[in-house]
Amino acid sequence: MISISGLGSSTALKLIDATRDKQLDLMRDSAANKRAEEAFRDRIGDISSPEELIADFEVYSFVMRAFDLEDQIFGKGLIRKMLESDPVEPSSLLNRLTDSRFREMHLALGFTTEAGPQTPDLTDPNFLNDVTTRFYNRQYINENDAQNETVGTVLEFRDKFSGINNWFEVLASEKLTNFFQVALSLPEQMSALDLDKQKALLADKFDLEKLADPAEREKLIARYVAISDAVNPQGFQANSIALDLLQSYNLGGQFVPITIDVTAVTFSASRLYR
Repeated sequence: MISISGLGSSTALKLIDATRDKQLDLMRDSAANKRAEEAFRDRIGDISSPEELIADFEVYSFVMRAFDLEDQIFGKGLIRKMLESDPVEPSSLLNRLTDSRFREMHLALGFTTEAGPQTPDLTDPNFLNDVTTRFYNRQYINENDAQNETVGTVLEFRDKFSGINNWFEVLASEKLTNFFQVALSLPEQMSALDLDKQKALLADKFDLEKLADPAEREKLIARYVAISDAVNPQGFQANSIALDLLQSYNLGGQFVPITIDVTAVTFSASRLYR
């Protein structure tokens, strides 16, 4: 992975955007990832139920990581019941779990549908390629997030914005909630409010239909990065290796290392919106 530690988030985003394809190629060339992908592609087609999926830990782990559920890998009982649950019944486990990651995985695997229990054909090339793409994309997001949470949250927003249809889908994700709270200059304490009140506050600040406009998305990202870095400085070290990489990718502009006494700066996030 490209190191973005110590860089301001705006510079870090330019760097990883310029090197994204190379980072993904390195991940695909990793011996461990190659073995995991090969096991998934070779054996997922022989699996016909949640019970069988969980019994093959290597394949199960690959799928869980692809849907960003690595932190839930050892909750096998929960995952099995979730995959077996009725997607239509309001009281089913799937519909009681507010985290959208579970529903994405449930729908992709298709062990139960609106028509009832199914024995899905998991040999479809589109399915195999979709899960594999998810696996590497999630690894790319998570590894950059581990170095810089502001960058990780922006990558999460970019990955998820097209599937956002209402504010409850935003509130079901911790990172998306943080992104919009910061970008719209809303207090973190609003998370203690009832969900309907949180939705009303967000809807009053921003019309989700605007997410279809790339310019509006970039405005949100710019606001989020500016405020987030002001509140939680990333260090802004003059990392000569990273700067050389940026210049080698012809990103434009001259990068001049400067020293800022952050403690002497008085910053008001609300000024960004005036």
